[in-house]
Amino acid sequence: MKALIVEDKAYIRTGLINLLETVETDVEIIGECASVKEAVVVANACKPELVFLDINLTDGTGFDFLDQTENLDFKTIFITAYEEYALKALKIGAVDYLLKPVDIDELQSALHKIKSLPIEEQKKQIDTAKKVWHQDDATLVLSLSDSFQVIDLKELLYCESDKGYTTFYLSKNKKYVASKPLKEYEARLEKVNFTRPHQSFMVNLKFIDKYDKSGIIFLNNGKKIPVSSRKKEAFIATFLKYNSL
Repeated sequence: MKALIVEDKAYIRTGLINLLETVETDVEIIGECASVKEAVVVANACKPELVFLDINLTDGTGFDFLDQTENLDFKTIFITAYEEYALKALKIGAVDYLLKPVDIDELQSALHKIKSLPIEEQKKQIDTAKKVWHQDDATLVLSLSDSFQVIDLKELLYCESDKGYTTFYLSKNKKYVASKPLKEYEARLEKVNFTRPHQSFMVNLKFIDKYDKSGIIFLNNGKKIPVSSRKKEAFIATFLKYNSL
């Protein structure tokens, strides 16, 4: 396989080349690049079959490079430092990656998997990772049992947690079950006007019709959400602040 290394640190590039020579694969390095701009030019000229791609480069990201070379067909193995957000994107997309410094066993494993993976399948994985990476306040990507689902947070009424799973209830009676506990989404949702009035629920403040002082939230679709006694004071403060804006 003709391979291109896109990594802004020279010692990482050198180390990777040495490891590739050690494992005696059929990978031939045809170029090394340190920036998105340079990598786009080289990729278009040399047509690599495999790209070792750093996520954070001097003039952009690995996803910027992929956007600018989407007309080319090559497989990708990402290289990244231990960065929580980058790893989250790659893991949700199920994309192969190598942590810096690159480990020889992990390199061999990634090469073995990438050779048998169809390019179109990997492009779908990378597209999912890209959505997570670029995720803004408007959407959330859920990892479901058989797919990745993008939901519009403006349409999300509430979430309900049960035994490590979280059900997302949207308008028009749509719902999705994700195999993660509610706490995994709490910080993300709190940024976009969600509140957690109960251990098992998070609620979109804009869909609350009224709050009964007995400790019940009424959503505008008729759903009743309980408010726990220990969260009652904090919920009321959040509710009143939101509705005074």
